[in-house]
Amino acid sequence: MNEAIYSEPMDISAIVKSSEESIAEGNIASRKTIVYKTLIDPAILRIAGEKSKCRLFNGSLFWRYRPEEIDFVSLEKYYEPFIAVNGKYSIDYYRQNNYSVKVGKEVKEIVLFNQTLKPEQTSTSTSNENRIKIQVEERLLKEKRAFLFLNRYGQDANLSEFPSGPSENNPEQLIRDFNMEEIAPNMDVDSLRSRIADRPYDVTRIVSEVFQVDERSTVYAPRFKLTYKCLITGKLASLEFDGVTAKTIKQKENIILATTKRVIKKLKELLL
Repeated sequence: MNEAIYSEPMDISAIVKSSEESIAEGNIASRKTIVYKTLIDPAILRIAGEKSKCRLFNGSLFWRYRPEEIDFVSLEKYYEPFIAVNGKYSIDYYRQNNYSVKVGKEVKEIVLFNQTLKPEQTSTSTSNENRIKIQVEERLLKEKRAFLFLNRYGQDANLSEFPSGPSENNPEQLIRDFNMEEIAPNMDVDSLRSRIADRPYDVTRIVSEVFQVDERSTVYAPRFKLTYKCLITGKLASLEFDGVTAKTIKQKENIILATTKRVIKKLKELLL
């Protein structure tokens, strides 16, 4: 049985030349704009805020401020943008490879496609065999697909915690009314390209190569921010709620931040 192994280095000059070629772009879908409807009445969130406000101002590990010591300051509605994008990258290409094929010890030469090849002894040959080296080009087809769900900064967002809901009929008007933050025009396309448009390092020549975006959307989710003030310390803190589900958005983050600040303060007191 013939045995094939990698043996010779690639043609580096051809690979470098291929890597310098730009990737062709196929269809890049237009970005849709979706604004979720607000399904939660702010009055409901005021009640939820009153129940949770004491958690924002932890006096110590053993006591909390009383509700009457924490005053409501404001309720602000805003929209948080997210990006959904999916697409694919495909490349049909050739790469160079070298095969080492076993032949009998008695074989003097082999004629392959009008090319005469001389067997030789190699370090992997046994006493009763020689090998011939054959340089070939291999054709491969590779494809990558991806769906990305990103926050306003282009970072991965938690899709499992993102609510589903009905959309507004006139999103453009709401975007103007609330002065919603616009996402950079190509942020989603650039993020997707950086994830999947990865040309193989060993390309020598390309038959076809395409990066395309099948669907992309900006989704604005309603949020409510309730701000409270501790009358004892004068400090402000806030709770944020999802306007579709009424789930708390950043309450845990605020608690962790407050706990961290207390720990740092205690450490400073011990060190001074």
